[in-house]
Amino acid sequence: MIDPKTLAARFPGDFLFGVATAAYQIEGSARADGRKQSIWDAFSKMPGRVHNGDSGDVACDHYNRLDEDLDLIKEMGVEAYRFSIAWPRIIPEGVGRINEKGLDFYDRLVDGCKARGIKTFATLYHWDLPLALMGDGGWAARSTAYAFQRYAKVVMARIGDRLDAVATFNEPWCSVWLSHLYGIHAPGERNMRAALAAMHHTNLAHGLAVEAIRHVTPNVPVGLVLNAHSVIAGSDSAGDKAAAERAFDFHNGAFFGPVFKGEYPKSLVSALGDKMPAVEDGDLAVINQKLDWWGLNYYTPMRVLDDARQGAEFPATQPAPFVNPEKTDIGWEIFPSAMTDLVVDLYDRYELPEMYITENGACYNTEVENGEVNDQPRLDYISDHLAAAADLISKGLPVKGYFAWSLMDNFEWAEGYSMRFGLVHVDYETQVRTVKKSGKWYTQLAAQFPKGNHRAG
Repeated sequence: MIDPKTLAARFPGDFLFGVATAAYQIEGSARADGRKQSIWDAFSKMPGRVHNGDSGDVACDHYNRLDEDLDLIKEMGVEAYRFSIAWPRIIPEGVGRINEKGLDFYDRLVDGCKARGIKTFATLYHWDLPLALMGDGGWAARSTAYAFQRYAKVVMARIGDRLDAVATFNEPWCSVWLSHLYGIHAPGERNMRAALAAMHHTNLAHGLAVEAIRHVTPNVPVGLVLNAHSVIAGSDSAGDKAAAERAFDFHNGAFFGPVFKGEYPKSLVSALGDKMPAVEDGDLAVINQKLDWWGLNYYTPMRVLDDARQGAEFPATQPAPFVNPEKTDIGWEIFPSAMTDLVVDLYDRYELPEMYITENGACYNTEVENGEVNDQPRLDYISDHLAAAADLISKGLPVKGYFAWSLMDNFEWAEGYSMRFGLVHVDYETQVRTVKKSGKWYTQLAAQFPKGNHRAG
């Protein structure tokens, strides 16, 4: 563990410390006030898709405990809150009627943050696509990109005047590859053609939403949150190094390429172009609009070996063994320096704006004992990754803030409630919140900011 004051001295005085959540993971109230079903509501009801048959029907009951939870953020002393907006609350069918009661909830959320002096970082899409849009094909359909543009416009017209920043998407890698190719997340497809269609239409939706946001609220900084993968070759062999480069193009370049360069990676197009949907004239120009910021979600490196089997589908890789035997309770390797190397590499490859670490944290399933949660491993994980972020700043990279994932334990997607990432423990039976040791430490760190030491390094 690093002493909070020692660590604080490594950051500029205006560095932003925040916490992050996502709507479906905490809100509950899945049928309240006009909200209709999302793909995650449907997916979690399918046998065998989510651990223990868990769903977000109740989650952390945040919808009914909004003020209590905003007080908690205020008490933790962090300066900013990153949250997502549930599309099925705003436009329940994805298109058509706007649900005023859904907008009212986010009005209260944003006003509540402002009243408590908490900065607001909103994410428009954190995976909860209105289920009705699956009738047209969901993200595999081009029409969904235009539906998203209208949704973005509606949200920003209502709450944009009080937002400090907005992101279009959270981790399109998950809502594209994990959801349409690997079948692990909703809608649970395993089809490369569908995945490539979802990739392009998500990228297009991002660009269309940037246009809408800038039209409605030109002064709100707009960005995109990407879980860029730190792809590391499992050996120094030429085959494994080539595999790592293919994996980079597939896992990172599929999103960074069109957004920041206006093109898809050549290797991806060469290998899979015949399965891609039509990239219409002007699409790439819409996608490739300059952003004000971008967010990195980082947890663990991706180690790969060449998959030399005949007919192995691009990127033709297989997992390589971990280098560090230490892993979190979800089974992810702990390797903070990979985050530093990744960001340096991304700034070498692309012209990127300033950035925030929009998610970073660790799964440890420590329970309450005598009113306390001693989650020292999580505290160590966060302090080590913050030290890695400070290394980036000392190298001159424009890292402006850090959001711990997550404010509280919540619905962990396909893992249900079996995995805990929170700085705050949630008893799902009673909904009692208990700030963990890591949360108390994070409060001590955040208390050092903002301060007068506006320097880099």
